[in-house]
Amino acid sequence: MKKKGLLLTIMVLLTLALLAAGCGGEKDSKDTAASGSGGGDTIKIGFLGATTGDQADFGSKTLAGMKMAAEDLNKEGGVLGKKIEIVEEDHGSKLSEGVNVVQKLINRDKVVAIVGDPTTGITKAVAPIAESSHVVLLSAGAVGANVVNTEDGKLREYVYRNTLLDAVAAPAVVKYLAEELGWKKVAIVTTKDLDYSVGLTKIFKKALADNGIEVVTEETIMDKDRNFAATVTAIKPHQPDGIVFTGYYTAGGLFMKEVKKQGLDINMVGGDGLLGSTLWEMGGEAVNGSMVYCGFEADPSMAQGKTKDFIERYSEANNGEMPNMFVAQGYDAVMMLADAIKAANSDDPVKFKEEIKKLKNWQGVSGTITIRENHEPLKSPVYLLEVVEGENGQQFKVKAAIPVEG
Repeated sequence: MKKKGLLLTIMVLLTLALLAAGCGGEKDSKDTAASGSGGGDTIKIGFLGATTGDQADFGSKTLAGMKMAAEDLNKEGGVLGKKIEIVEEDHGSKLSEGVNVVQKLINRDKVVAIVGDPTTGITKAVAPIAESSHVVLLSAGAVGANVVNTEDGKLREYVYRNTLLDAVAAPAVVKYLAEELGWKKVAIVTTKDLDYSVGLTKIFKKALADNGIEVVTEETIMDKDRNFAATVTAIKPHQPDGIVFTGYYTAGGLFMKEVKKQGLDINMVGGDGLLGSTLWEMGGEAVNGSMVYCGFEADPSMAQGKTKDFIERYSEANNGEMPNMFVAQGYDAVMMLADAIKAANSDDPVKFKEEIKKLKNWQGVSGTITIRENHEPLKSPVYLLEVVEGENGQQFKVKAAIPVEG
């Protein structure tokens, strides 16, 4: 009887424990869905990007900026008394893996926000997931169309970005090419399997037409192509003043190597898809004179305030290396999220997303940012960089700071 009584007592206790766990589990699930942090002592922000593969230069630099921001915030006591934790996982520059990473960050890691992707294609692919999951997605690099809104124009409530947009930058750069460099005719090279490149080409074509620059030929390549002899041969007879290249840096560097090999004394211009040391690692001296636009460039002689401090601290921690646009915008993205969470007095994405909308003349290390009604950032000026030979080898140098109107 005693044995039976003991067994009965154990069974009752186990049942009560299971019921308690079930109730607690349900409550935690609801809390997690609401706040994303599960009521713990950390606020988790996910990193979406590549640290390996062709897009690694974008992703690794964004991640470096994010980690620096988290360290700065945590030194000051965190946000709402909680530490900021950056949750990272490499998608290897693969779109399908980017989707998997976002699902893990949301469902497994319970992040309240995701910073990324630095590229347009992956950001567009994961935006519906973040939107349906009520998790904020803030891209610190995607510059193409239909990121914060759907293809039919519907605004996504949880998707934002803080980078200089192609629609703002490309027209300003083309005007400079026409008025300051005297370009009259160009060849356009589009990477047809990149949404970023296809979208940027459309923007460039309109801007070129508006500024009276003739497109003498249009060529297409694939992002994984490495032999561009036939494409350059097709461009050569047209003798353009320059090449508008709308793809990424690996292909861009190798493409210009072939351009110079075939004796064409011209340079290329493109968007921040070309921004990275990989450009000259692939192209060598052939990319000297190539131009890239972006929304930030580290110039210690010009920088002031928090930007100057940011540049100096990053450089000191990275053996003299200057932070590029992706580092600065990754840093700003985390700081923007932190300020929104503070303003909402909550790490619930449903609440703090409303505060992101209100950011006006917000001063980041990459410049002054205003989030407009369409969730898009307004940033000025456009920095046009040129690849030059410096004391320590090739580097980007500011060729012009082109103002844009709001």
